[in-house]
Amino acid sequence: MKGRRTNPRFRKIMVAYDSSKQAEKAVDVARELAGCMDAKLLILAVARPPEPATSVELEAFLDDAREHYEEGFKRIRERADEDEAFETAVVVGHPAEQIVHRAELEHADLIVLGNRGHSRIERLLLGSTSERVLRYAHCPVMIVR
Repeated sequence: MKGRRTNPRFRKIMVAYDSSKQAEKAVDVARELAGCMDAKLLILAVARPPEPATSVELEAFLDDAREHYEEGFKRIRERADEDEAFETAVVVGHPAEQIVHRAELEHADLIVLGNRGHSRIERLLLGSTSERVLRYAHCPVMIVR
């Protein structure tokens, strides 16, 4: 068939990281996939500040969040092979919005997320990050259980 891609290739994979067990699994899957496809990998953490926050509170929150996520990134680097390269980033805002926005900015071909496993009622009442990312992402989304 003309114009049909029979062998999709992911050149840039972005994985959302919140330091949960599910996020750790998602990072492992994304690393494996990136290695198999020779794709670039971005591990993104989103810090959600308290609302409303004063500038002093926000500064302290951001410092704590960066320190927390850098510890997680350090553990991921320790598990990585020497030749395995990936970027890490910490952004501030609503997780789903920031994940979708950053994926667009980075021209990500795939977003990988861990499933938090909330109950059906919680998803109906609150909505989940993974559901919102699925709904609004410009590219395929993989949810790792």
